[in-house]
Formats: sequence, structure tokens, C-alpha cells
Amino acid sequence: MERKEFLRSLGAGAAFALTFPCIQGCSNDDGDVDMKPVPTGVDFTIDLNSQEGAGLQNNGDFILKNNVVVVKNLEGNFIAASQICSHQQTDQVRFFDDNGGIFRCSTHGSVFDQNGTPLNTITSNPLKIFNTELNGNILRVFE
Repeated sequence: MERKEFLRSLGAGAAFALTFPCIQGCSNDDGDVDMKPVPTGVDFTIDLNSQEGAGLQNNGDFILKNNVVVVKNLEGNFIAASQICSHQQTDQVRFFDDNGGIFRCSTHGSVFDQNGTPLNTITSNPLKIFNTELNGNILRVFE
């Protein structure tokens, strides 16, 4: 093998060795990614005076129920979003008080605003947002 041919083959091999793990980084074939369906038919209530509702007393608090993240945002409004990320359907979406309040998935780092709009390039798929309705101390989350 001539030197030029050897260097060309080494370059291609090195490029493959460096890029293959990156390309496979978000693959569905990982085996460790537990994909779940985005919740549908959501309709439940939370009594804000109950033990369950105690997790929503302060601005920025959130609870997880039926694969939904229920939040009392930084302005004191209730918001509900899918706990299942729109990127690769893992159940790791949580609320963070960064930048006025965002949803973030810890699996691959997807970030969404409170309307479900993606805020980074990890996914262009919006996060599903549910309706909320407060009647006295009863918070209803529904589609």
C-alpha cells in the first residue's frame, strides 16, 4: 500500500471512529431509553388542600401525575405539560425556574417554553401542553 492510499484510508477510518458515536448518541436503539407514549385523554383533578396538592403551594413548584408535569409557574399560574418529551418519548420532563420558567428533559437536554415551543435545536417538535382550570381549591387538568 502506498503512503497516500494509507493516509486516505486512515483519515476515513478516523473520521468514522469520531463521528459514529455522535451519530448514534440519540438513537432509539440505545436499549437504555424507555420510550413512552405522550399522554392522551387527560382529565384529572387535584385538590390543592390535599397532600398531593401540597406540592403546588409555592410559585415554581411542580408535581408529576399521570405522565403530566403540573406546575405553579413563577407568576402563580397553573400550567400542565406532558412529562413525556417530544424528542424521544422519555418521561424526564421537569419544570425549572430558569429564564422565567422552562420545561427541560434531562435525557438529551431538550428545552421548551411554557407554551411547549422548543427553545433549542435538539428537537423541533413542541411539548404537549394541557388545559388547566381552577375552581376553588380544585385544579382540573384536561385536554
